[in-house]
Order: sequence, then C-alpha cells, then structure tokens
Amino acid sequence: MYVGRIVAVGMTKAGRLAAMYRVSSRSFPNREAKVLDKAIAVLPKAGFEDDIHKNPYIAYNCLRLTGPYAVATNGSHTDPITEKLAAGMNMRDALVAGLFGMDYEHDSLNTPRIAAIVQKGAGKGYLGIVRHDALHVAEFALTPGQAFYVCTYEHNVPCPHYTDAAFDVASAADACQYMIGKGVFAQLERPITAACAVETADGFETAVADVPQA
Repeated sequence: MYVGRIVAVGMTKAGRLAAMYRVSSRSFPNREAKVLDKAIAVLPKAGFEDDIHKNPYIAYNCLRLTGPYAVATNGSHTDPITEKLAAGMNMRDALVAGLFGMDYEHDSLNTPRIAAIVQKGAGKGYLGIVRHDALHVAEFALTPGQAFYVCTYEHNVPCPHYTDAAFDVASAADACQYMIGKGVFAQLERPITAACAVETADGFETAVADVPQA
C-alpha cells in the first residue's frame, strides 16, 4: 500500500522515546535526508536540484530539536512548530497552531501536512494532520515497544489503529532502518529516506538513512 509520507512517535523496549519521519514518494524519488547544523532537511539529490522548481514543497526541514522536544514533519511547518515549543507552548497547542496556520499544501494533490512531537521524560507523544477536509491532533500514551503513526494518505487519521506493537530499536540509526522497512512500515510502499530522533540520557540523538534507488 502506498501511503505517502509518514511520521511516528514511539517508545523503544528500553523505554526511550522516538520521533520519526519517512519520505515515501512516487513523483520525486530522487531526494535524501541531510544533517544540517540545527536540523535535518529533505533535499533533492545532486543532479536533481531543478526538481524544486517543479514542486516547491519537496525540500524542507523535516526534523528539529528544541529543549526537551523532538519534532518531525513532512514540510516547512517543522520550523513554526519548533519555534512555538521553544517559546513555551505545549505540544498540543504547538501542533494545532502550526498545522492550522500553515494549512495543507496547496499543490495538485492537496497534500496534507503531518507532524509528530515527543517530550523527553514525558511518556507521551502527539501526532497531527491537516487535510483539505479536516484537522486532527491526538495525544498518545507511549509504552515500551509501541509506536503510533499517521500518513499523508490512506492511514491519515491519528488513532490507536495505526500502531506497531513490536517497536524495538537501539539507536536513531536503527529507528531509521525500522521506518524504512521493518514492522508495519515494511508493508508501506516506496520508501525513499528517513530521519529519526531517539531519546538519550542528555537529550536526543538523530540519524538519517537513504534507500538506494535503482
């Protein structure tokens, strides 16, 4: 099944929180996740830079950290959500404000915006989506070995039905591989790249992974 982009929140079996993002794409597969100074960005690969002129929504910061929070999204709403958290707004309100303010992407597909937030030590995470016909934001109590996710298409409502009950990774790099092709995510088609943050003693570690394209 093709579900487009995916964000997820989870807790490893060792009790570490995770915020995760995966690009799945049919139209623009020649992209990669790159670690920048204070963010992880999705960008066209070398030789495909002109793709940004075909669709301005395909390049953006997809993951950022601020204070005790890790934020993962499928678009430019990463930054305003992160900034609202940094200013003291709680996770629910930051998601609602960021998604409502940016709205869905006004491209040919009315692509929804999705987002995930976890807070270090909180034991919970939030998922949100704004579509052309709805805005949903939900809190999830996180327990060891479980992840919840929402996608731009098909599985496009944050709810307990879209879950992985065997989520077990040891690092942010492991989380990227999990998002690309393990657990429930192995059934979801056309993975391109992933960016993940996993809780550590000092905050969060981050990693990226790309899927080699034929």
